[in-house]
Amino acid sequence: QVQLVESGGGLVQPGGSLRLSCAVSGSIFSFYAMGWYRQAPGKQRELVAAVTSAGITNYYAESVKGRFTISRDNVKNTVYLQMNSLKPEDTAVYYCNAKKTGGLDNWGKGTLVTVSS
Repeated sequence: QVQLVESGGGLVQPGGSLRLSCAVSGSIFSFYAMGWYRQAPGKQRELVAAVTSAGITNYYAESVKGRFTISRDNVKNTVYLQMNSLKPEDTAVYYCNAKKTGGLDNWGKGTLVTVSS
């Protein structure tokens, strides 16, 4: 059973940066497409960024394009989300997702990012 553990969240001032990490274990990491989602209070969970199993094709939500970068390390079994120029509206719990083609979604427990002065 695949397990995902996020880290790297915290409190940051507007304009600052954070890097989230998601360590994956229990299965072959390179088989999974990976994504970062976020859920702000009172809002639905939304896809922020995604990368294919081969790390070739990336997706970004319009609201984070040019500021966030998703990447994966298939040796370290880890996916990252580099977040720059953070805004208060980026405040949310960020979740890591792993999914094989035709398979179920696998989720981490989330890490809280708070952007505030």
